[in-house]
Amino acid sequence: MAERFADMFVELESDRRVDAPGQGDERATLLGFLRWQRETLELKCSGLDAADLARRSLEPSKLSLLGLIRHLADVERGWFRRGLAKQEAPPLFYSAIEPDGDFDGALPDPAVAAQAWDAWRAEVAFADEFAGTSDLGGVSVDDAWRGPLSLRWVLVHMIEEYARHNGHADLLRERVDGRVGQ
Repeated sequence: MAERFADMFVELESDRRVDAPGQGDERATLLGFLRWQRETLELKCSGLDAADLARRSLEPSKLSLLGLIRHLADVERGWFRRGLAKQEAPPLFYSAIEPDGDFDGALPDPAVAAQAWDAWRAEVAFADEFAGTSDLGGVSVDDAWRGPLSLRWVLVHMIEEYARHNGHADLLRERVDGRVGQ
C-alpha cells in the first residue's frame, strides 16, 4: 500500500480513525468530520504517560496535551450539555476563580490524566447522543456574543475547535518524543 504522508505518526494499517462519509447526508458528514478530529486528538496522545501528557510547550505557555484534553472536555460540556441541552452542568476544570484551571490543573499525575480522559469521553458520548437525535436547525443555544446558534453551527464550530487544537497537539507531541505526521 502506498503511503500518503512522508512521515507517518502510525502506519496506515494501524490508523483506527474513520473517515467521514464521502456521500453521507449533512448530519453524517458533520458528525464524521467531528469524530475524525476527536480521534486525531486521541491518536496524538496515544502511548503517553501522565508526565508526557502534562509536559508544557515552552515558557511561559501553559499549553499541554493534558490541558487540551481537559479544555476540550469543558468545551464539549459547555456547548452540548449547558448550551443546547439546557442542563445544569458547571465546568469541570475551570471556574471564575480559576479561569485557566483546565491548563493550570494539568499535572503529571496518573489520576489527573485518568480523570481528564474519563470526563472527555463522557462529554463526547453525551454530545454524540444529543447531536445524533436533535434537529440540526431547530435546537439552539443563546450565545451572548453571537445570538441564537443552531446545532449545525455548534457542530461546525466544534470541528474548527478540534482542528485548531490538533495543530497544537502536533507540536506538543513532537516536543514530547519527536513524533510527527497525520
